[in-house]
Amino acid sequence: MTEPALKLAQVEKTFDEVHAVDKVSLDVNQGEFFSLLGPSGSGKTTLLRIIAGLETPGNGTVHIGGRDVTRLPPYARGIGMVFQDFLLFPHKTVAENITFPLKMQGLPQSKQKEQLNWVLSLVRMKGYEDRYPHMLSGGQKQRVALARGLVSRPDILLLDEPLANLDLELRREMEVEMRRFQAELEIPFIYVTHNQEEALTLSSRMAVMHNGKFEQVGAKLDLYNTPQTRFVASFLGSPNYIQGQIKRVEGNVAILEWKELDLHVPAPPNANNGDKIDYFLKHERILIQSPKESEPVKGENRFEGTLRDIIFKGQHSDYFVVLSTGEELVV
Repeated sequence: MTEPALKLAQVEKTFDEVHAVDKVSLDVNQGEFFSLLGPSGSGKTTLLRIIAGLETPGNGTVHIGGRDVTRLPPYARGIGMVFQDFLLFPHKTVAENITFPLKMQGLPQSKQKEQLNWVLSLVRMKGYEDRYPHMLSGGQKQRVALARGLVSRPDILLLDEPLANLDLELRREMEVEMRRFQAELEIPFIYVTHNQEEALTLSSRMAVMHNGKFEQVGAKLDLYNTPQTRFVASFLGSPNYIQGQIKRVEGNVAILEWKELDLHVPAPPNANNGDKIDYFLKHERILIQSPKESEPVKGENRFEGTLRDIIFKGQHSDYFVVLSTGEELVV
């Protein structure tokens, strides 16, 4: 059986009696793009720093490629790292910034040049070797930071919110590039972000962190479509929280009583009459229709409501609809 690229076992880190990371275990596979997603203060950056060797866990172990690196310094772990702030040396050229890790490792000049040429081609920065950081755009600086993280051909690349300081258009461009880099190199990328769209765009698998723990770990579609906790559901964009009681089960459908309304929902496993369940309804799965339209939408879950507000968000609009029960849905 192939060893995971990264294995965390019961990792803990406490600051002033606060559990920043609380007994976290995780396997990241070879060639995987894995995201650690969570709000500020969830523990995701602390966990990344533990993997990098910038923090020492109070308990637990970190294995990279089957090797226990828990007490090893960062330079002995076979990792690359890219930070939110580019952290480029302003007095060094692009080439000098990128090859700095190789110089610290004592690689011969010929090997440094070979690695530099390889990584410049990868990030499409050929011809920029002699420029200084102040001569580069934000996207070019990010490419240099990525090149520096990759130039030593690490076993794992760690990325701490690397796109957070870029504008929307540039961020989307770099998301495409990031996926290309990872696919070409076939090494694990472990990516920390608070941006749900970024995590869903980039990842093959992801973990949602909250209060130092993993709320859910799995394939991104599984987390998005079948969240296991209320926090995961709301954090991944399910604004409509419904708490009701099962009136009856008909095959794979449960009739849920919710505020004097009956909802037909997929029946949870082992559902029984009288069970109370939480249900999260994604706004993109609700259709809105004017009563003036001649052809009514077909389906079991049809309710009348009053449109309270519309918020335009560019590619879509959110409609706030108040139902006859007084409950509000975002559509």
